[in-house]
Amino acid sequence: MKTKLQKNIVETFKELNEIISSFSEEELNTVPFKGSWTPGQVIQHIILGNSGYTELFGGNTKKTIRKYDEHVKELETIFLNFNTKMDAPDFLKPEIKNYNKNSLTLSLLKIESDLLDTSENCDLTLTCLDFNVPGFENFTIYEWINFALVHTQRHTNQLHKINHYITTL
Repeated sequence: MKTKLQKNIVETFKELNEIISSFSEEELNTVPFKGSWTPGQVIQHIILGNSGYTELFGGNTKKTIRKYDEHVKELETIFLNFNTKMDAPDFLKPEIKNYNKNSLTLSLLKIESDLLDTSENCDLTLTCLDFNVPGFENFTIYEWINFALVHTQRHTNQLHKINHYITTL
């Protein structure tokens, strides 16, 4: 379980970092088309959505009385369906401003490091009690890490589409 999860963490963040490196600092802060976030805002949204896990995992937990990965397939089905449009909750909406690529990259490296550390050193089967995604019961640490990964993969796909749009203008 841990080895496969860690491989997924590394691969997810490797692909994200590759697409980020393809944007110039100017492109990072360019609105590619009406109604879209800039690549910088998409990256900041990923950071907002993947922050606070260390505190969540260190908070109130309990022994899980169901399969520890019960919601993973459902999360994959929802987040990896790139044909559906989703609206971010207000607390995950990125500020409209110019973002610095290096600063964003450093934040993502910290998140990746925290997820790898958690995957190695925590009981991934524990259920976290301090926060839940509306429409779901409380997630296990394993499910939260998978949530972070499918959320990141979804927006990595979005960044690829924005990059394709920008480079074909």
